[in-house]
Amino acid sequence: MALSSHELKQAVAKAAVQELPPNALLGVGTGSTVDCFIDALAEAGLSIQAAVSSSVRSEQRLRDHGIEVLSLNDVEQPLDVYVDGADEIDGTGCMIKGGGAALTREKIVASASKAFLCIVDESKQVKTLGRFPLPIEVIEMAIRPVSRALLAMGGQPKVREGVLTDNGHCILDVHGLSIADPLEWDDRLNAIPGIVAHGVFARQKAAKVLVSTQQGVQVVSFI
Repeated sequence: MALSSHELKQAVAKAAVQELPPNALLGVGTGSTVDCFIDALAEAGLSIQAAVSSSVRSEQRLRDHGIEVLSLNDVEQPLDVYVDGADEIDGTGCMIKGGGAALTREKIVASASKAFLCIVDESKQVKTLGRFPLPIEVIEMAIRPVSRALLAMGGQPKVREGVLTDNGHCILDVHGLSIADPLEWDDRLNAIPGIVAHGVFARQKAAKVLVSTQQGVQVVSFI
């Protein structure tokens, strides 16, 4: 019998716990796969120093399991590893993230970590990024000019209704893109005033990805 989506997430979450260094200072992402990782981490009883979370949601789940959560501003050294999922990941470790609207904090915590360990199921693997609408966190007053810039770049932006990030900003989901050069897109989007952060993770790409498949968890390293 084929494994369900949730069972695939549980399998890759347990595999990720086995990848952690001893007494690690962890960065922890956001999403349903990360929820499984937090649960697996607590179940394993692995000794870690503490965790820095990318969202209120994950922070609460960590605390519920008795795991100490620190502010990134209270940490004096780089985090040992950042563990998070992705909405899409290509063959080089570049990703689209932000389906859970936590992309800005995810990018910050990822950039403050020595390595990004990405945990996904096989449905998230793509040849070219863009099938999943690209999330962009935008300051409200800039929604119209940012949308015009994105239209000029070939995208179809749409405000994610009823959603504000933990930072209090709106999300634009950009449909119809084909991101063959993630680094170029990363830089182009960074240059648009009004964008807080975007969901192309090219400069914060994965160092290693664990992919949960019907045949087991596969490990791919990009360093």
